[in-house]
Amino acid sequence: MIKLTSNALVQMKKLFLSRDQKPKGVRIGIETKGCSGLSYTMQFVDNEINGDEMIKVEGINIYVDPKAAFFLIGTEMDYEESDLESGFKFNNPNEKGRCGCGESFHI
Repeated sequence: MIKLTSNALVQMKKLFLSRDQKPKGVRIGIETKGCSGLSYTMQFVDNEINGDEMIKVEGINIYVDPKAAFFLIGTEMDYEESDLESGFKFNNPNEKGRCGCGESFHI
């Protein structure tokens, strides 16, 4: 369903280590937001939510919101860092377009 690049895994592990309480994983979802309509969400998971699909990647639990699962099929999550910005990027083959600022997309 979703793949993580090595850069994304390294950053995810750093984030896990930076927390006082190690999370059970990260939850990925989609919400209505921005000028194109949809935006990716990520949050630490301290308590599992029934119905989430769980994918284990190199010891990292990725929980996928069931409402987002269909939209995320084939998506690759990467982490990019440059002089002016850094963050997780989603390369989703299902996207039909993105807004100018890159904050939202539509399918």
